[in-house]
This record gives sequence, C-alpha cells and structure tokens, in this order.
Amino acid sequence: MQWGILVIGVIFLVVGYMVLQGTRVALAWRKAAAAGDVDVIRQILDDALASWRSMKRPKEVPPEIWRGVQTVELIEVGPENARVSCQAESEYRLVDGRWVEVVSPLQEGFALTARLAEMLLYDVPNLNLAAARIDVYTTFRDPEGSSRRACILTTTASRQEARAVDWESWTPVEIVDALGGRYRPGEGGVALPIEIDEPKAPPEGAKASAQAAPRPGAET
Repeated sequence: MQWGILVIGVIFLVVGYMVLQGTRVALAWRKAAAAGDVDVIRQILDDALASWRSMKRPKEVPPEIWRGVQTVELIEVGPENARVSCQAESEYRLVDGRWVEVVSPLQEGFALTARLAEMLLYDVPNLNLAAARIDVYTTFRDPEGSSRRACILTTTASRQEARAVDWESWTPVEIVDALGGRYRPGEGGVALPIEIDEPKAPPEGAKASAQAAPRPGAET
C-alpha cells in the first residue's frame, strides 16, 4: 500500500515537472516572438507547417483544400509578418463519360487563401502575426507542352482586416476580397498569371544561424 502511494506520488511529480517545463518553454517562445525575434518566429512557423503536412484532415475541410494546405511553403519572415506560397489545381469529375472541370484553380485558390489566412493568423501556437501574405500558384502549359508555375492570386491578410471578416458565413471570394486579394480572371473566369514582387534573398548565413539557434527556454 505504501509503495503504491509512493509510486503514484512520483508519477504526479514527474508529470507536474513536465507540464511546468512545457509551460515555461511556451511562455519563452511567446515572449520572444512578441519581441520580434525573426529566428523564433521562423521556427514556430516551420513547426506549424510541418504539423499541418502530417496531421489528419479536419472533417470540415474539403480534401482538395487540405491538399493545398499541405503544399504550403514558408517564403519570408519578418518581426510581425510572414509570407507563404501554396499550390492550387483544377478539380475534375467524370460526367456522362467525360472529364469535366468542376473547380478551377482560381476557385480553389480563393478557398485555400481563406483557410490559410485563418490558420496563420489564429491557429499557430505562441504566435500572433500582424499580417500574413499568401501567394497561390498554379501550373500553366504552353502550346509546346512544357509547363511553368505562375502566381494567380496574392493576398496580404492583416489582423485588423481579419477582425471584420465573418469566417463562418462569408464565401471564400468574399473573404479574399475583404482582405484585399489581387487576381486577374480571364475569359470564362479562367485564372491569368499576375505579376508579384520576388521574395528577398535571406542574408548569407541567416538560415544556418536560425537552425543553430537554441530554442527559447532551452538549457545552454
């Protein structure tokens, strides 16, 4: 009986210590991110994107949108903002023996942008970005059959603009338009490539230093 109580007590102590350590590290990350530590913000976002790629699709998210979420790549990070890119493609269904496009890349891009804007602004632990830029790319083919990727939709979602969005009731197009999304539909609503500024190259050695930097709260 006494040994059982002792074992239970030890288990409670170990679990309590682990919870305390986890809380201390989380607070350190949150404080460093709030102070604009770009290396910490990049690490937090890298961890979040990696978890989205591996986690099971939420039931409320359509499969094609979740596939787009899992293509997200981190492009740039600043003290209060981040930039990501993702991929949107057409969705086809077999109708009367013919393959018919039922969702265009631009339509999927709207839904993907709306989902990512909400996730980046509200679902990343220990991080409150002031703005998140989302560049949506798709594949174009020239008459010779070669392919190239080009941006068809770019949106900078600020937290201030996001407060006015009704995430539950508005359509993806309404959300993107409210956030200032920029796109160029052609004839029949076909997406056309748009010009965007190229991401800035990180300073030499910045990536290596970010990888080598210890996590906040870690023992050195």
